[in-house]
Amino acid sequence: MAGGWAMLPILICSAVALAIVLERCWTLRRKSVLPPGLGEEVRNWARSGQLDPAHLTTLANGSPLGELLASALAVRNRPRELIKERIEDTGRHVVHRMERYLNTLGTIALIGPLLGLLGTVIGLIRMFMEVMRGGVGDPMKMAGGIGEALICTATGLIVAIPAYVLHRYFRSKVAGYCVEMEKQATGLLDELTMDQLARVRPSRVASTESSAS
Repeated sequence: MAGGWAMLPILICSAVALAIVLERCWTLRRKSVLPPGLGEEVRNWARSGQLDPAHLTTLANGSPLGELLASALAVRNRPRELIKERIEDTGRHVVHRMERYLNTLGTIALIGPLLGLLGTVIGLIRMFMEVMRGGVGDPMKMAGGIGEALICTATGLIVAIPAYVLHRYFRSKVAGYCVEMEKQATGLLDELTMDQLARVRPSRVASTESSAS
């Protein structure tokens, strides 16, 4: 009320920022993005051949890491380059979903101080217009008007500073998850490649023996 109408967009931004922070805190929990032991479990599946479509569907729907590993397993019989390309394509989609709403949070961190400054400037303009019409009058009222105008700037900064800090925090968290997911995907890719080589070598030996005989 004291800050004027410019406080309304700032308060709306604060509500949106709070909703995004709570949603991202829940979504980007480590155990929901990188379930413990999932990478090793999937590599064991690849070794034992437990790779039916229902298995892959459950894996893909379970977590972002599971979706990435399932995309590699879906084309496990293809050459290494094609498997790697599929992992990269899926990885871009997974990262995009993990970064959902972060651009909005960054925008709030950027425009929060600007909205506060706008409210302050408008308040000062209104106060000086009243001074022009009725004179200086009581200096205490003028000081109170300046204080009320500065409320907008203070509120904008109160909203923007945590939004900026949390935006950077979530960005770094997603970047760390990407490194871990890349490590797990590379391990599975090596496992699938070695499995392909293990299948190719006996066939080559058999064809060599048959041609020699």
